[in-house]
Amino acid sequence: MAGVSTARPFGLRVLNAAGSALRAVGIPLLDLDPDALLARAARRTGLDDFGGDRFREAYRLLLDAFEREAALTTLGRMIARTDVTRLLENRLHMVAAHARHPEIGAGRVDRPLFIVGLPRTGTTILHELLAQDPANRVPMTWEVAHVHPPPARATYETDPRIARVDAQLAGVDRLIPDFKQMHPMGARLPQECVALTAHDFASMIFTTTHRLPSYQAWLDRADLGWVYASHRRQLQYLQWQCPAERWVLKSPGHLWALEALLAEYPDARIVQTHRDPLRVIASLASLIANLRSMASDAIDPAAIGLEWTTRLAAGLRHATAVRDARTGGAPVFDMHFRDFVRDEIGMVRRIYAHFDFQLTQEAEHRMRRFLAANPKDKHGAHRYTLADSGLDAATERARYRDYQERYAIEPESPADA
Repeated sequence: MAGVSTARPFGLRVLNAAGSALRAVGIPLLDLDPDALLARAARRTGLDDFGGDRFREAYRLLLDAFEREAALTTLGRMIARTDVTRLLENRLHMVAAHARHPEIGAGRVDRPLFIVGLPRTGTTILHELLAQDPANRVPMTWEVAHVHPPPARATYETDPRIARVDAQLAGVDRLIPDFKQMHPMGARLPQECVALTAHDFASMIFTTTHRLPSYQAWLDRADLGWVYASHRRQLQYLQWQCPAERWVLKSPGHLWALEALLAEYPDARIVQTHRDPLRVIASLASLIANLRSMASDAIDPAAIGLEWTTRLAAGLRHATAVRDARTGGAPVFDMHFRDFVRDEIGMVRRIYAHFDFQLTQEAEHRMRRFLAANPKDKHGAHRYTLADSGLDAATERARYRDYQERYAIEPESPADA
């Protein structure tokens, strides 16, 4: 597939080969046993209350899929073990903080703004722009990656976790250098809600970075109401010592669980983004292939393309059905990608006007400064084609016909990518 980096440093190739050889003779490295990792997180934090058992089914299914389906390299096992331990430790810390300080749970999360829509439709840059408004509170990458201690207003710009996370992301850049062309990374950039729902091990982030069909099948069927209740508790924790006027949140994953989101946040404001889905799936398949290559050498572009176009189409149908079933429900603004890239600030003005938000001169100035500092293709152009994903254009156009007609989405030419 175009854009997938397959070269690996010599030391990493030796590490992966050695780990594979040891596993072949029955000497497993980097244990992913669910009970062992729970015990490890408890030992490292000195805490043992994981906040109930609701997460355990998803947690065990995920680790089982890591073992049986993800074809992890030795590095992939290291990454999985580190990430799962981090998520468990974060969970322990947040549960402990809520128990010690019940006032956290009394914090209000009023009229949050959620950006939903397919990946690669402008959700990230829109989230980044809205984060420039001091009235908006977004989950920053550094504070979501390592939640303890709770972020504080006085040290929000100087917290040592910022440098720690930037160093970790530099390691990702060394392993998959093409990824920054596809998606910006940085400790001070807004993080998606998939990183919050990951603390309940019920998140599409895992199947973005790994092949996990049995886990994804469970996620597709699951009632995620409890996950969105946890999502609120995490926002309350993050805002406890660092509040703002309103939360601005973002994730394509909300499409598949829009009814659970709206049940938890009935006063939510929604921006749904739209783009030619053939451009979306071509770009997304390339991105996922690159992401999965960090932890596995078994990358099948055609399987990724089919897996994700099927999933995206189902997510769109589900979100549309939820919207149709809600009369007088959450206000929704439909944002077309083409209109957004022609005039980003003009689109922000339209969104603010739609929800009766005030766009101050200071906020607009900050947004313009951000755009000037982060031009399109800052790190190089992301090159991809639908053919790279093994998908047929006519078949895909038929798959998404109803969606395109519903929202009047024009097909894009390659030059529009």
